[in-house]
Amino acid sequence: MSVARVACRGQMGLRSPPVQIEVYLGNGLPCFHIVGLLSTEVKESRERVRAAISTTGFELPAGRITVNLAPADLPKDGGRFDLAIALGILAASGQLRPTRSLEQIECFAELGLSGELRAVRGALPAAAAAQSVGHTVIVARDNAAELRHLVDAQVFVADTLQEVCGYLEGRHDLACAQSKSTSCMGTLAKESAATLADVRGQEIGKRALEVAAAGEHSLLMMGPPGCGKSMLAARLPGLLPPLLPEEELEVAMIASITGGRLMLDTRGRVDRPFRSPHHGASASAIIGGGAAARAGEITLAHRGVLFLDELPEFDRRVLEALREPLETGRISIVRAEANADYPARFQLVAAMNPCPCGQRGSHRGVCRCSPAQVERYAAKISGPLLDRIDLRIALEAVGDADLCDDRRAQQEFDERAIRTRIQCARQQQQERQGCSNSRLEGRQLLEYAEPDAAGRRLLAAMRTKLNLSMRGYDRTLRVARTLADLDQKKCPGEEHLAEAFQLRRSFGV
Repeated sequence: MSVARVACRGQMGLRSPPVQIEVYLGNGLPCFHIVGLLSTEVKESRERVRAAISTTGFELPAGRITVNLAPADLPKDGGRFDLAIALGILAASGQLRPTRSLEQIECFAELGLSGELRAVRGALPAAAAAQSVGHTVIVARDNAAELRHLVDAQVFVADTLQEVCGYLEGRHDLACAQSKSTSCMGTLAKESAATLADVRGQEIGKRALEVAAAGEHSLLMMGPPGCGKSMLAARLPGLLPPLLPEEELEVAMIASITGGRLMLDTRGRVDRPFRSPHHGASASAIIGGGAAARAGEITLAHRGVLFLDELPEFDRRVLEALREPLETGRISIVRAEANADYPARFQLVAAMNPCPCGQRGSHRGVCRCSPAQVERYAAKISGPLLDRIDLRIALEAVGDADLCDDRRAQQEFDERAIRTRIQCARQQQQERQGCSNSRLEGRQLLEYAEPDAAGRRLLAAMRTKLNLSMRGYDRTLRVARTLADLDQKKCPGEEHLAEAFQLRRSFGV
């Protein structure tokens, strides 16, 4: 009788708690049991491990094999435990004589029936957790690219079970995971940059995008079909500053646990996500959920943009569920068998028509909707959700004048100047308060967004006139603070408060 122990890790949201794999070989009739609150994928690993051991020149021990994945109350899923279970069986049976402690090496890989190693989800957060305690990591070669985001990590890649055994016995070395400077597998390069110069007319829309990018504000655009709402939304990520290294790691970890692909900018850095789910998507798809508490679109859009086109067509429960993450930047998903906390610090950009037919108030079409239909359509968006959106603008259809002299308009439009203003404003916010203006609260808001005397008089008058809620009051101050930052002013003035009200007034405040 013998026992072997191998280190591994589970996955709960972005956390990777340690899992110790204990293998016990005992006397009795041949049987192979795996215990420890397992999902179907982990239960099926028994057959994968059995075949992989047999086809790579080893022998499955005769007798009773018991594999325990501890702690027993931690849910385990996926195929990440296959390699560690196989190594534990080989070590317990004496077929593997490692020169390195198996409790200091963590392996994450699924086994093929012929012993090849396959990539698994969540390798990056698991490797980061292993690095924090000084453990060496072994993964499949297809997982190597995503691990380039780790600095000074002992991460090795292998192709087969035999290669891993040879490394553990000191017979040969394994290749190190790719460095950050090497080519990136599992990623997509951005084909072309979408610029504001492509947009004809819509000056208020361009200004709203600049303000949204400078202060990390949410934005709602209302206008008739074809006026450019989607086109404007798609250009917001290009105005945002590059991700910081720690933000790149967060985005890469989310892609790792969801099996998504990373977008790279022209310099090979991780680009900000842009997610645009269909309005028929369920609450679990947008917010996250399911039996395993999976991440949703709001988490996939973390540090980027979540674009909701045709906003009133989304399920009411989906829209109301957005209220908490818009305020906190996180989402907690609790299920009977699993729970997880996910980051959800996204910029919401939404678009909607003014009425069901889309022509209400347009000079280019005739609205055929009754007042009751218009009222029902607008009522699909609740007041509390609308109050959490910082910028709310109304767009008109592009006129003939906007289409004239396209070449001259392109020459006069200076997007580089806009990007420079946005970058300076974001840098000023970080130096002043350590966060974007959209996250100013409490004393910070009073200290950094206090307007001058003329601004205070206008704010008091407009608060009474428009019956501002306290949330609307605070958000108006945040927008005014961003406008002042774009002008490189010390405090918001009357002109900044006036423009802030104008950028929120289209839908009421």
